[in-house]
Amino acid sequence: MSALLGQLKKRRKQLKLKQADMMQRAGMSRQQYQHLESRGNPRLDTLELVAKGLKSELMLVPAEKRLAVMAVLEEGHVPASSAQKNLAEDPWQGLLENEP
Repeated sequence: MSALLGQLKKRRKQLKLKQADMMQRAGMSRQQYQHLESRGNPRLDTLELVAKGLKSELMLVPAEKRLAVMAVLEEGHVPASSAQKNLAEDPWQGLLENEP
């Protein structure tokens, strides 16, 4: 859970938002949001509201595809070890398939 909460904080800072800004964006007070970021255990509907406020989406990623998804999000390409087509041609290629 702490990794997810860290991602929320990182995204908020990327958008140059303060915790108080989440009142208008997610409908929660600064104190509620501060608690969520620091040690919260949010319900799914709360996470959906926060994600929307941070111009993000919640997504389930198969564990075996996590590294490929992270590479796409961070670098814009799949890991060099993957023998796949050009990512520009098909950015979703192989993300939902079983690994060989």
